[in-house]
Amino acid sequence: MGKTNQSSVTEFVLLGLSGYPELEAIYFVLVLFMYLVILLGNGVIIIVSVCDSHLHTPMYFFLSNLSFLDICYTSSSIPLFLSSFLTTKKTISFSGCEVQMFLSFAMGATECVLLSMMAFDRYVAICNPLRYPIIMSKNSYVPMAAGSWIAGGVNSMLQTSLAMQLPFCGDNVINHFTCEILAVLKLACADISINVISMVVANMIFLVVPVLFIFISYVFILSTILRIPSSEGRHKAFSTCSAHLTVVIIFYGTILFMYAKPKAKDSSGADKVQVTDKIISLFYGVVTPMLNPLIYSLRNKDVKAAVKNILCQKCFSGGK
Repeated sequence: MGKTNQSSVTEFVLLGLSGYPELEAIYFVLVLFMYLVILLGNGVIIIVSVCDSHLHTPMYFFLSNLSFLDICYTSSSIPLFLSSFLTTKKTISFSGCEVQMFLSFAMGATECVLLSMMAFDRYVAICNPLRYPIIMSKNSYVPMAAGSWIAGGVNSMLQTSLAMQLPFCGDNVINHFTCEILAVLKLACADISINVISMVVANMIFLVVPVLFIFISYVFILSTILRIPSSEGRHKAFSTCSAHLTVVIIFYGTILFMYAKPKAKDSSGADKVQVTDKIISLFYGVVTPMLNPLIYSLRNKDVKAAVKNILCQKCFSGGK
């Protein structure tokens, strides 16, 4: 019976903001603009990290991985999200939903681990600078980044397979922009306790543990910075990790606000809460990847210099 019910659902309807047509045009323009900024900004970070030999360091290797991750994450959902504004058919196939869920989960979990690896890099650079070239050698930071991707992919494969093998009994309307796993699980006509338990365990591993690791790393970092005698030295040391700390606060702050805020108890406020949840989810999925390259480029002299060098080289080669 479960297999029959599941096979009867061949596609899902993504509700999005279809109940608010006056908002759709505004969000289409905003999201399209932000998506182009994401592609441009993160693409520039990747290019300069590869082309400029001065940026062939662990920090910029992790940063280029983060930029590539943000491009993959947004590209898994934003094109479909934008196309839904241009047509009345707001559907996604069952397999398409599965792929989108996998990519979303994989990129989210990978980013959590990757941010903790970047915190460790900053910890070694500031707290143990003499041993930094030894500890953060290429034989160390490449496996660290690869491990982040593998861990995120394995977790996503587990969560997606558990969710999509559930039977769905006809109701195929997802009250979200994308195939968000919690919205999909609401459509299942079977016990989802195993899914809930696996997600709790995954959240502990990929959210709580990295947050604790980052927190402990920055306790040692700040302690070391405060012991630097000169104010110029303290400022220089803090500037090397301020961009990463800003990204961490935005990334985890949005997640915390999205999942920890109280839910409305009365039905009259339920619709407003749902729209708010969707907008917050949109912020997490689009605005955060857009801000990452802006934060790192605006607050980083090395990136600015690398961009200028590449532009100058192209100008000279074009002039010749």
